[in-house]
Amino acid sequence: MSETAPSASDVKRWRRYLADERAEAAVYRDLAGRRRGEERDILLALADAEGRHEEHWRRLLGDRVGMPLKGSLRTRMLGVLARRFGSVFVLALAQRAESRSPYSVDAGATEAMIADEQIHAEVVRGLATRGRIRLSGNFRAAIFGANDGLVSNLALVLGISASGVSNQVVLITGLAGLLAGALSMGAGEYVSVRSQRELLDASSPAGSAREALQHLDVDANELALVYRARGMSARDAEERASEVLEHLTSDDAMDAEVGAHDSVGTGIGAATASFCFFASGAIIPVLPYLAGMEGLAALVVAAVLVGIALIGTGTVVGLLSGGPPIKRALRQLAIGYGAAGATYLLGVIFGASV
Repeated sequence: MSETAPSASDVKRWRRYLADERAEAAVYRDLAGRRRGEERDILLALADAEGRHEEHWRRLLGDRVGMPLKGSLRTRMLGVLARRFGSVFVLALAQRAESRSPYSVDAGATEAMIADEQIHAEVVRGLATRGRIRLSGNFRAAIFGANDGLVSNLALVLGISASGVSNQVVLITGLAGLLAGALSMGAGEYVSVRSQRELLDASSPAGSAREALQHLDVDANELALVYRARGMSARDAEERASEVLEHLTSDDAMDAEVGAHDSVGTGIGAATASFCFFASGAIIPVLPYLAGMEGLAALVVAAVLVGIALIGTGTVVGLLSGGPPIKRALRQLAIGYGAAGATYLLGVIFGASV
């Protein structure tokens, strides 16, 4: 019994899949070229898997393959970013792309391919998580600092301006708010991160404990108490302790959670990021007044500029988190404008009562 010939729409769709698989494999190879060790091997394995999918569509198309198509705009953009940057942003975008695979509703895709795409999303999520952990400490300070600078200084400028004071007073107030806020944010982040790292240091196993492992009584297995103290059940603790005592090859046998210090960042790094990004955000509402604008025109320009910046920071957070960037951007915009609007109304009320 002969197979039914694919329709024209099937051929068109499968050729698109073929182009996308080829482009995605190239993205993973480009990313692998910027990695070493295990991460490089994982990315190359993903590229090989995409190559298998590519061959599947080639077999289905047969002599209908035609001239090679370009991948989708999304995939081509991923390729450009991977070649130029190779950053966690690309992995976050790739994570979203893998999780939106159309294969689950396409009769031409095999069950194995559908499963591959679902697993690929988790593999890329894991790789992206490593990058997020490495930059999360200072990144958190940067995003928090920028948004705080944008919102707090816009609220300050709008509130003071609405009270009816002169343009010079608004400008001086905005600059003072910038400097005071940046210094406060930088100092606060430094103390916060240093304190958190000191708490982590206090929770990390001592070197002498690692050295004592080889001398423990295997039968008594007191190492199990360590794992029970960390929250494991008695059975799991016994199994984990037995495994460690059996091998005694890992320097991380008694380590605290991997990556905990990296996710916090450094005190100086967090303070610098917070200071600089707060200042860069706080200067935006002041720009119209520095340019000599006054009154309502200055307020509108300041609000528009801050809105654009809030959309930008929200989009970045959305991309890095693997979530919908537009939703994150609109959330940032709503929160920022809500706070600034409330302060403006207070300024109008107090200004009218003076």
